[in-house]
Amino acid sequence: MDPLEAVIIIPAYKPEKKMLHLIQELQETGFGHVVVVDDGGGSEYWDIFQQAEALGCMVERHEQNQGKGTAIKTALKAASIKWNTAEGYITADADGQHLPKDILRVAQALAQNPDALILGVRDFGGENVPPRSKFGNRVTSVFFRLISGVACPDTQTGLRGIPVGLMDLALAEEGERYEYEMNFLMDAARKAPMKFVDIETVYEDKNRTSHFRPIADSLRVYGRFVRFVLASLAGAAVDCLLFFLIALFLAFAQTEKIFLATVLARMGSGTVNFLLNRHYSFRSRMPVGREIVRYMILFLGQMMASAVLVSLLAYILPMLLSKVIVDTVLFFLSFRIQKNWVFAEDK
Repeated sequence: MDPLEAVIIIPAYKPEKKMLHLIQELQETGFGHVVVVDDGGGSEYWDIFQQAEALGCMVERHEQNQGKGTAIKTALKAASIKWNTAEGYITADADGQHLPKDILRVAQALAQNPDALILGVRDFGGENVPPRSKFGNRVTSVFFRLISGVACPDTQTGLRGIPVGLMDLALAEEGERYEYEMNFLMDAARKAPMKFVDIETVYEDKNRTSHFRPIADSLRVYGRFVRFVLASLAGAAVDCLLFFLIALFLAFAQTEKIFLATVLARMGSGTVNFLLNRHYSFRSRMPVGREIVRYMILFLGQMMASAVLVSLLAYILPMLLSKVIVDTVLFFLSFRIQKNWVFAEDK
C-alpha cells in the first residue's frame, strides 16, 4: 500500500483558515484524496469550505450540526464510494493540532500494518499542555485500561489510521459526537491490534478552538459505562425492595425466610439488570436466547467468585474491606465480559 493513497478525513465545525493551510500542506506532501465535512457551522463558514473545494477536496455538508462522530461516518461513506479501492483512511482534526509530517507518519504506519488501527499519540508531559487536557487524557487512559484490558497512552487522539478491515465497524459504530471515538476505540481493540505512533503535541492558545464541552461531552464519552452503572444501581434497588417485600409477607421460619427472600430477590433483580443492560446499556441486537444463557453463566460465576474471593481475602483484611475490593474488581470485570461476550455482536 502506498501511504500517500490513504484518504484523509477532516471533520470540521466552524473551522478557521488554518484548515486551508493544513490542506495545502497535505497536498504538497503528496496526499491526493482529502474529504472535508462541513458539520453545520453556518453560512459564515461557507467561504472556507468553498476554498477547500477549490483546492480539490471532496466537501460533504450537514445542514445542521450533527457531531464529530456523524461527520466521520459521513466522510467514510462518501470516500469509500468515490475511492472504492482505498486501502486506508486517516482522520485528522481541522484545528491545527495534527501536523502534515505526523499525518504522513500515521499513513506510513498503516501501510506497514494494514490490519491494525494506528493511533497518533501525544506526550502530555510538556508545559504547553492545558491542565484539563492532561487530566482528561490520564483519566480516560485509566478508564480504557480498566474496561478493555488494553493499554492506550492517548485515547483522545483524533489522528487515527483506520484499516479497510474496520470500515464496517466504523460506519456502524454507536455515537454521534465525541463519544463515537471512544466507542470505536473500545470495539476496535478486540477486533484488531493497535499500533502507536509518537506525534508532536500541539496546543495553540490553550486549545481555545476546541468545541469539547467538559461536562456534557465527558458524559457522552463515558456513556456506555455510565448506563451500565445506572442499570446496576437500578438492579440493586430492585433487589433490596424485593427482599424486603418477600421477607415481609413470607410466613416461614426466620432462616428459611431470609434464604428464600434472598434467592427470589436476586432472581428478580437479575432479570431487571439483564433487560436494562440488553436494551439500555449495550443496546444489543443479538438473539435473546443466547444472551440469557451467557448472562446466567456470568451471574452465577460472579456470585461464586465473590463468595470465594471475599472469604480468602478476609484472612488478611477486614471482611467489609475485602468485599468492597472484590466486588469493585468484579464490577469492572463484569462490564468487560458483558460488553465483549454476553451482549457482543458476532465477529
